[in-house]
Amino acid sequence: MITFNPSLTPSPQDYSLLTDLYELTMAACYAGEDIAEKRASFELFVRRLPEHFGYLIAMGLTQGLQYLENLRFTSDQIDYLKNTGIFDHVSPNFWSLLENQGFTGDVWAVPEGTAIFANEPLLRVEAPLWQAQIVETYLLNTLNYQTLIATRAARMRDVAGENAILLEFGTRRAFSPQGAIWAARAALAAGFDATSNVLAAKELNQQPSGTMAHALVMAIKGLSGSEDEAFTAFHRYFPGATLLIDTYDTVAAAQRLAEKITIGEAEVKGVRLDSGDLATLSKKVRSLLPTVNIFASGDIDEWELKRLRTENASIDGYGVGTRLVTGEPVNGVYKLVEIDNIPTMKQSSHKMTYPGRKQIFRCYDNGIIKSDRLALADEAIELGETPLLELVMKEGKLVTENESLDTIRQRVQTSVKSLPQGTHYITEPSPIKVNISEPLEKLRQSLIV
Repeated sequence: MITFNPSLTPSPQDYSLLTDLYELTMAACYAGEDIAEKRASFELFVRRLPEHFGYLIAMGLTQGLQYLENLRFTSDQIDYLKNTGIFDHVSPNFWSLLENQGFTGDVWAVPEGTAIFANEPLLRVEAPLWQAQIVETYLLNTLNYQTLIATRAARMRDVAGENAILLEFGTRRAFSPQGAIWAARAALAAGFDATSNVLAAKELNQQPSGTMAHALVMAIKGLSGSEDEAFTAFHRYFPGATLLIDTYDTVAAAQRLAEKITIGEAEVKGVRLDSGDLATLSKKVRSLLPTVNIFASGDIDEWELKRLRTENASIDGYGVGTRLVTGEPVNGVYKLVEIDNIPTMKQSSHKMTYPGRKQIFRCYDNGIIKSDRLALADEAIELGETPLLELVMKEGKLVTENESLDTIRQRVQTSVKSLPQGTHYITEPSPIKVNISEPLEKLRQSLIV
């Protein structure tokens, strides 16, 4: 019997079905053709970077590995699949596979926080064909989205500079509650200072950060007749909290706060501006409140940050929401590159893939990325190169412990600093050229039909 869960909020136990139908129908076909247990390798990569992106910051591996480690099909889930009628003609071997196995494969991946470029694998799954197939959807979901957020966050940190405070405010604009938590994690890992998402902060062992909304000011003013009383009331329970001063007249509110500070009636540590000409307003507020931190919010992105810095805005920190957690997607794909030790490749127009299991070899010059070489995994490392893909899961078990946010944040910082100047540009950047090794190119040519 099919039951309906009106919350539509999946738990980790549901994740085995959090996949596209064709992953399961293909797995069933593999079982029927007696090839389900053949060793297969799939790689997750992007064919091209999003417009105006010079690089990507790999993120989401931790959640991907947790999913693989806990992947199991329950009897209820198997009964649901049987009751759909879609699988009426499949081999009994398919049900046996689902009942008796979790994920037993190996995973190679670049560490979270690493800068990567087009055609470079973020990860490779080596597993029985049916297992490697059904995990595609979930891995693409978490790595594509978190990589997008981490890259946007890293670009914003790069533009804002090391000293600006960056706060993640995107929960209400993220595409789902789960997406909001992933966005908070990716932003924090890529250099943001805090998130307003309380659950994300709790789960990530962080301190949440936030201010106040216009509703509080409007409600208390509507009842008491005073915007100042709203500020006083909020500080009564949250001393020193940042005040939102643009509900009515920003400059007038700042002027009144300055007068209260002068006569010792108020202690103001921060104010937030959420509308209007932020550059001009920030300078006016700074002249009135010279020792107070000024925060800005309202459709902030890397281009707006650059504009505000160019206009010498007097802003200490930024709350970033919509433009961080939405935008042009990272179109990562997950493609079969080897089956039973036989290299494979897709040859469709504009969607060609490189065959075989691969490694990324990176070469630095005084700490700056000089070049990347995409090569077959068994090619010898050359002088001065660093291999990026590491074994992170063996036979379904993690090889190393999960990294802390601080460790990943440091890697992001190092990665961004290692980029050539032109790759930093937020408009018309110059991505690193990825060189294709001679053996890989020869293999590709040999498979063209």
